[in-house]
Parts: sequence; C-alpha cells; structure tokens
Amino acid sequence: MLRRPRRNRKNAAIRGMVQETHLQVRNLIYPLFVVDGKGIKEEITSMPGNFRMSKDEVLREVRACLKLGLTNFILFPAVAESFKDKTATYSYHKDNFYLKIASAIKKRFPETCLISDVAMDPYSSDGHDGYVEDGEIINDVTLPILAKMSVAQAEAGFDLIGPSDMMDGRIQTIREALDEEGFYTTGIMSYTAKYASAFYGPFRDALDSAPKDGDKKTYQMNPANAQEALIEAELDTQEGADFLMVKPALNYLDVIALLKQNFDLPIAAYHVSGECAMLIAACQNGWLEYEKAMPETLQSIHRAGADAVITYFAKDYAKLASRKGR
Repeated sequence: MLRRPRRNRKNAAIRGMVQETHLQVRNLIYPLFVVDGKGIKEEITSMPGNFRMSKDEVLREVRACLKLGLTNFILFPAVAESFKDKTATYSYHKDNFYLKIASAIKKRFPETCLISDVAMDPYSSDGHDGYVEDGEIINDVTLPILAKMSVAQAEAGFDLIGPSDMMDGRIQTIREALDEEGFYTTGIMSYTAKYASAFYGPFRDALDSAPKDGDKKTYQMNPANAQEALIEAELDTQEGADFLMVKPALNYLDVIALLKQNFDLPIAAYHVSGECAMLIAACQNGWLEYEKAMPETLQSIHRAGADAVITYFAKDYAKLASRKGR
C-alpha cells in the first residue's frame, strides 16, 4: 500500500501537527442565569452545576471565569411573576435588575463580551416570545417591544444583542432602533435558525418561562427543515445581523455546516440545556467519561462550522484547557 493514513496517527506529536479543528476557550460563550436580590446562588435541579445568581454572585463567577481565560457571557433573567405583564414592560424598565447586573459586569470587567437575550417570554405574563392576542402571536405588534428592549440593553452595556424571538423582520427593526439611538457599534447575534425543539426543558425550568398556553411552533422552526434555515439566514444578513446562530447545536450540525458554507458572517451555535443534560446524566451513571466526552462534543460543534459555541460546559472546558496548558 502506497497510501497509509495511519502514518499520520503514529504518535501524539504527528496527530497534533495535522489536527484540523482547534477549539479554543475564546470560541466559547458561557450562559449565566441572573435573579434579583443579594447572596443568591441556587442550583438548577435539571441543570447540575448551573445556578441562578444575584449580582454579587454573578460578579464573583465572572471574575473566576476570567482567570480561566473565559471572556464571553450570555445573560438570561429569571423574572418574578409580579414583574410580568402582557407587553413585557419590565424588559426596558430603568429598575430592571437584568440591566443593572449587565452594567455592573461591564463596569467591573470591561474586557468581557456580554450578549443579551431579546424576547418577550421572560417578562410576558403569557410566556411567549411575542405579543399574544386571542391565542395568536402577533408579529408586528411584537417588533417595537423588542426594539425598546434592545435599546435598553445597549444602554446597559451589552456588546451583542441576542434576538431569540424568531419574529419576522425583527433584525431590521432592532438595527434601525439601535442606530437611531447612536448604538452603531452594538452588534446583533441573531437566533437565525431556532428550532421548536424538545431539548429546551431544563432551560425553561431555570427561568420559569414556559408558555402558559399552546406552544412555539408558529414562530420557531420545524425540526424537519434545513433549507428553510437558508431563507432565515439570508433575511438576517440583509437586515443587518452580525452573527447567525443555530439552536440547538448537536441535533442540527448539518444546519450549522449549511450556514457556514453559504454565508460569510460568523456562525454561532447554542449547545442547549437538554443536550448538556443528556451527557451529564450519562456521565453520572458511569456510562461515559465527562472529561473525554465533553470536549469531543464541543469540538464536533466547532468542526461543523460554529465559530462561537454557547455551552453550559464552557467553564469546565476552560478548566480542562488550563490544566493541559492550552
């Protein structure tokens, strides 16, 4: 045999030299769940190792992550029912604890990249990403609410606005609102292909944000569709998005690759709560080794084409990389 591929697998030095995919800590984004109050750090039962944290605890967590080289964070608010209403007015209220926490992080740690979440569901009494009327999510009534939310987040210091709502036309509406207020350098990481997935359960537990009635299938994408993602990506690109995101990640590696091959914008992927929970459960049962399975999982998402990976494993990966001297 003249060709023997195994020659390039002979030892660790050769394998390292020809390795095609190199996932760095700088490619990772760590989700943080924030709550109002002080001295709060509550573990989320369905997401072991993840917590709802008040401002003081979040600042402590960010400091620890920065020491590991982890600089990118996406924040999600767990909002009390008393602050929720039909039009999500608390989302842009000046006393919103979510906005205050973001401002505190940026003031204390300006080197961080903070990514927001833009959707009505954390603040809506209906639990949907858009405005609900007679059981229907009304797209165009939702848009100005999302715009107000985005401007308030930009004012708070978020570097990237993260529309996760899947309303048509929201990227252009948000971009125009940001520009009108002078936030030209605030980027948009669009949830471009966000699927109506069965793997969001633990996340909804964390925020208590499940819909009060119905489901999200009229605005989130059908898990059976891939080509439809190209339509969403083309629209987001035209409307001013700076990143295109696929959510979930593992079950949609083909969609990540499809967007990477067809668009020049950076691609992000959200390794969602249910995907992480499965691996954690398997490791807790002794069926998999966490420190081997976790990096392989994240590398597969990066290899598929994700420049940035949102994952609850980000801090653990950073710890592992630090030990290995990467």
